[in-house]
Amino acid sequence: MTFRILLVEDQTIVRNGLKMIVEQDEHFQIVAEASNGHEALKVLESFQVDLILMDVRMPEMNGIEATKRIREQYPEVKIIILTTFDDEEYAYETLKDGANGFLLKSSEPEKLLSSIHSVLNGGLVLQEDVAAKLMPKLLQRQVPQQTEISINLTKRELEIVKLIGEGKTNKEIASTLYLSVGTVKNHITNILQQLDLRDRTQLAIYAVKHNLV
Repeated sequence: MTFRILLVEDQTIVRNGLKMIVEQDEHFQIVAEASNGHEALKVLESFQVDLILMDVRMPEMNGIEATKRIREQYPEVKIIILTTFDDEEYAYETLKDGANGFLLKSSEPEKLLSSIHSVLNGGLVLQEDVAAKLMPKLLQRQVPQQTEISINLTKRELEIVKLIGEGKTNKEIASTLYLSVGTVKNHITNILQQLDLRDRTQLAIYAVKHNLV
């Protein structure tokens, strides 16, 4: 199976380099490119994509605003934020708005490719050195739409939330808990409904906020 990827980056040289790295994997294809958030939204009107690699600092519409708009209009599309700026504030804002991962452009090519695979399989990817700064911020701030545990989750559901908070994919959760991937997906759908959360990213933040990880 080939996954369709949109590359959003304003610097042509960087964009070409990322394209070369991504297309080393036979399962990935860059189907379109854009140099800012406005162009990305236009592309999505014509192209069906599975995942977006999104720069943060771009003219006209930056990656933070683009992530918010795309998540509202195309909730099924995965988004990985790429930046040269080691700034946890970017990570927090994009994750809060529904991004599925945050990586520095200085990451090794193998890290980028494995991160794309992980996100496409339902995982949450966060640059390690950014995560160290981000965790205290997540613990201090409120999770969107949820300020306290008001729903009694089952033991199994709590186990799944914990593993999602650790960044595990559905396949990894299924293997750990000896469940089918389909059963894990059903549990996650039920958990999101119970907690009134939008997506897996918010659930991961929820897990950290409520000391489940």
